[in-house]
Amino acid sequence: MTWHWQLAHRDASSETDAFTWHHLDVSAPEARDWLAAESGIPPSAIRALIATETRPRTESFDSGALINLRGLGTDPDTDLDPLVSIRLWATSGMVISASYRELDGLDALREDMTSGTLHDPGDLVSALAMHITERLDPHIGALGDTIDECEEDLRVDQAFALRRTIGRTRSTAIVYRRFVSPQRQALEGLAALECSWLEDADRLHLRDAADRFARMAEELEAIRERAALLHEQLTDLRAELIDTRTLVLSVVALVFLPLTFLSGLLGMNVDGIPYAHEPWAFWGVIAICVVIAAGVGVYFVRARWFTG
Repeated sequence: MTWHWQLAHRDASSETDAFTWHHLDVSAPEARDWLAAESGIPPSAIRALIATETRPRTESFDSGALINLRGLGTDPDTDLDPLVSIRLWATSGMVISASYRELDGLDALREDMTSGTLHDPGDLVSALAMHITERLDPHIGALGDTIDECEEDLRVDQAFALRRTIGRTRSTAIVYRRFVSPQRQALEGLAALECSWLEDADRLHLRDAADRFARMAEELEAIRERAALLHEQLTDLRAELIDTRTLVLSVVALVFLPLTFLSGLLGMNVDGIPYAHEPWAFWGVIAICVVIAAGVGVYFVRARWFTG
């Protein structure tokens, strides 16, 4: 999918446009050509806008500011990378946003822009930051709920399914945390930026978004640690089950060890075995074996082998 659209907000008190918003799909050659020929952005900022790998950051230029943010894509549940990078160039009167994949819910911002809710670049950037946090927060909360369910269902018979769920949740939390933590720093840096197009209300919204990212980073760290602890508990449960089964096998083997010796001794095909020709000899051997087995079993019970 390629896109290159422009929105303009017109000030009601004048015939001039207050500011314009250009959104580009930088995988399209025509979008890159427009950036190089018509945008008026410094070359270093253009390189940052079209870079394939980015991290959240804010960088100030003489003529504007470069802001890299990360938000959920349109299909975060199936994408290999659920977070989409959106890069912005903001200056007085204009915002240029660029992305290789479509950000989830960007249409809502476009509707706010066309309806006149966003009046300047500061409104747009702060609204985008708040929009990203509102979309991402429920997904991180769902990861915490998944860990809660795993803790409630922690049983050894569910070990295989739980290990897969815990591993997937922990992997997702690590991916989110990789960008959530620096995004907080990027928004705090943007809120402290000295520029004419950022008003006090915009800075307040940016700090609010940064605080929410700080909370999400702490929750992701807790999810990662809880997932690691659950994995260790599952490993301990499986080890305990194996130890219990090994103990049962050992007890059974020890019970039958003297019986095997007795049956082997009396089963030798040699002369001289006592009472070999007596009619009660077979049942006598059975009785002796039962007594020996019961005696060994009573010993193990009194020694508390089964209770630790």
